[in-house]
Amino acid sequence: MMESLIHMDGNFLLFIQENIRNPVLDPVMQVITSLGNAGIIWILLTIFLLAFRRTRKIGIMSACALVCSLLVNNILLKNLVARVRPYIAVEGLVPIVPRPSEFSFPSGHAGSSFASGSVLYRRLPKKCGIPILILAILISFSRLYVGVHYPTDVLAGMLTGIGCSYAGEWTMRNKKRSNRQIIEQINRGL
Repeated sequence: MMESLIHMDGNFLLFIQENIRNPVLDPVMQVITSLGNAGIIWILLTIFLLAFRRTRKIGIMSACALVCSLLVNNILLKNLVARVRPYIAVEGLVPIVPRPSEFSFPSGHAGSSFASGSVLYRRLPKKCGIPILILAILISFSRLYVGVHYPTDVLAGMLTGIGCSYAGEWTMRNKKRSNRQIIEQINRGL
């Protein structure tokens, strides 16, 4: 079963390379994928939200989600699974961006995109949240398009990112409870 999944992963990437890549989309996808490098677009959006009192809590949730994604995806899972990049394992696959040196599973781009993007989608008005979610999907797909991740890498990154988005929101809710409990204790004279 695992063999057939790995085979399907590789064939899907070759399908993209042979049938979807083209001179018009290639530079567009290279730019889109670069927006996710080191989570830069999500970090910048988070900093922007932190700058305003009205959106600061959402910014904190996004920051917590991004830290969670970094720890879970880039530090823990990539090193635990140690999956080689598809351009090494799939014969004929040619990446169209510089070759990342770290392991492939899960996709850090998809993880950070869905960690921050999911928080922002759920917490901001839909006129902002929907374009943000579309950007997260585009960045994730771009990793397949440029040939540096398997579909299962991207799917795993998306799922862990969504999980981290809930962890980021949970952290903020628990912080509120902790502050409330401290205030109640002070008011009771403890």
